[in-house]
Amino acid sequence: MLGPEGKFDDREAKTLGIRLVSTMLSFALVSGCSSPEAPSEVKIEAVLNSARSNLVFVEGGEFWLGDVGNESGVPFNPISDDNKPPKLVEVESFSILKTEVTWGEFVTFLKDVGRAGDYTIEKGFKRAVRLPITANNDPASPNYKYKPARSPNFQEAENYCLWLAEKTGLSYSLPSEAQWEYAARNRGQPIAFATDTGQVEVDKYLQRPSRYVDPMEPVSGNVLIHSSNQVERRPVGSYPPSPLGLYDMTGNVAEWTRDWFHPGYAHLASTAPVAQKPNSEHIDKRVVRDLAGHGDHTGGLATVYARNGRGMDSPYQGFRCVVNKPEPIN
Repeated sequence: MLGPEGKFDDREAKTLGIRLVSTMLSFALVSGCSSPEAPSEVKIEAVLNSARSNLVFVEGGEFWLGDVGNESGVPFNPISDDNKPPKLVEVESFSILKTEVTWGEFVTFLKDVGRAGDYTIEKGFKRAVRLPITANNDPASPNYKYKPARSPNFQEAENYCLWLAEKTGLSYSLPSEAQWEYAARNRGQPIAFATDTGQVEVDKYLQRPSRYVDPMEPVSGNVLIHSSNQVERRPVGSYPPSPLGLYDMTGNVAEWTRDWFHPGYAHLASTAPVAQKPNSEHIDKRVVRDLAGHGDHTGGLATVYARNGRGMDSPYQGFRCVVNKPEPIN
């Protein structure tokens, strides 16, 4: 405000400032007083629409869960016993997300439930030094919103699927190990890789020995099996889909399932199997599939049969959700 001599009057300015702040606070209260970290309803609805529209229906059936070996009986994964002997199981029909959950989708969830700030260096989440739990619009960033999310632990991956269930009314969950493998193998076919051809043509990106990191490097091949030293990944859906219409079930990131880890499959029921918590040294581990998503692998560890157990606090695993309903989702 100008005073009698045409100069700015400090008292009038302060009064105006107080009035402006008061007006802004009143507007925020009327508008719902949402946290600046909270995502808009438009962003949430976009995630929910994507989760509904990107489902692939998988008709159930019987199959041999585990390493069935090639036509001559030689195991696809010769250096591990955890996937042998195979077990005949039956899975009911279900729907599964065609891509891994993205950073943009995952961070929208974390903000909506008020936990985005829990996974920071300041809050003691030291792994955020290497890979922050965030999303951005920069295609050159490991946290580009369309690249696969890496959950800080098992629980948040599970929570994401349960959040979808709450928001949509559909029975979303993490896939069981049997559901994951059945889908990756095109309804249980004896294939080694979940690619468009059942074989791998490895993208030259991030390959040893150079491990050159240029996120704008053009895509080549049909799968990313990469240097294990890099946190970089491709955006989901960068490679051709499997015959079932699923992306990146070989490569990009490893994926959580909801099963507790046991060596082998003897413990599983024959129908709709889901492994329960064991009383053993593996008591705190859940099954992770697609070890090609961890980096360089040999001896069949990049095949769809490879599996391991990871502690509940293990970071960097990706995931996708299923809907446990025996009919297609309209």
